[in-house]
Amino acid sequence: MNKYKETFGVDISKDVFDVHGSSSGHNQFKNDEKGFKSFLKILPNDSIVAMEATGYYHYRLAQFLYKNNVAVSVVNPLSVKRFIQMKLAKVKTDKSDAKSIYDYALANEVPLYNALTNVQAECLQLFRLMDSYLKKRTATKNKMHGEETLGIPSKFVYRSLKRDKKHLDRELEGIEARLLELVKQEQQQQLTLLQTVPGIGAKTALFLIVITDGFSKFETGAQLCSYVGITPTIRESGSSVRGRSRISKVGNKKLRNLLFLCAFNACKHNKACRELYERIVQKGKSKKLALIAVANKLLKQCFAIAKSGLPYDAEFVSILTVK
Repeated sequence: MNKYKETFGVDISKDVFDVHGSSSGHNQFKNDEKGFKSFLKILPNDSIVAMEATGYYHYRLAQFLYKNNVAVSVVNPLSVKRFIQMKLAKVKTDKSDAKSIYDYALANEVPLYNALTNVQAECLQLFRLMDSYLKKRTATKNKMHGEETLGIPSKFVYRSLKRDKKHLDRELEGIEARLLELVKQEQQQQLTLLQTVPGIGAKTALFLIVITDGFSKFETGAQLCSYVGITPTIRESGSSVRGRSRISKVGNKKLRNLLFLCAFNACKHNKACRELYERIVQKGKSKKLALIAVANKLLKQCFAIAKSGLPYDAEFVSILTVK
């Protein structure tokens, strides 16, 4: 149970946000400046407002409340979903979602939200734009492959697709350059430290810093691995169900792919990762599973380096990553 006198759960969408309060019950407001001010008026002192991370929609309200000295928590939607499933709730509406978020905040020690700096906000925008362009580029490459398979019946279509891909390549290069410029302004030391980990390159270090807000979002390496989605999930039940181990794909796909590629290099140059890979393969496990474990190990090493503020040292990192 939390320490606040009044707790509010907020379910936010494009046009409106629904609120459930300890005493006030259900209310609905417009998702704009006027609605934010109306909500602020009903908030008693010593209250906390909990909402789900919803991409774009929660950001403005969270920033507004934070700047008006209201305690805010932005929680992981997956955590709330699991909480609802545990309660076996069958009704799902905006009103019920606000109540569920309220119940979750009341039952758990939810983390407090810290407003983003201008640099962090721009990095977030750039990262979302990058994700959108990467999806478009993948779709364009698939179309080009389809044309090639058909023998390119229309050269006009194929040339158009090539121009589209070339344009997206340039845009992605520009976004990466701008991200690097911004991260160097606030996190140059951390960017340098992460690259001392054998297997971690500049691009992966950059993405890690942007996604984790300089590793401030997480308290343990295990939490970070779970967030990125490189925690192996075991599919077993009793004696009859035996499924292949696989990773949890909840997380950032781009970063997960980069870490998987880094794992190949780490198996050659990172002593702890190489020993882990060999140990798993010798047990008869698949090489893919061993590489997933190496990626997990790499991420925990990065977490340890970022939190300690010290360059990579094999013995020191081994002690820290045991936790």
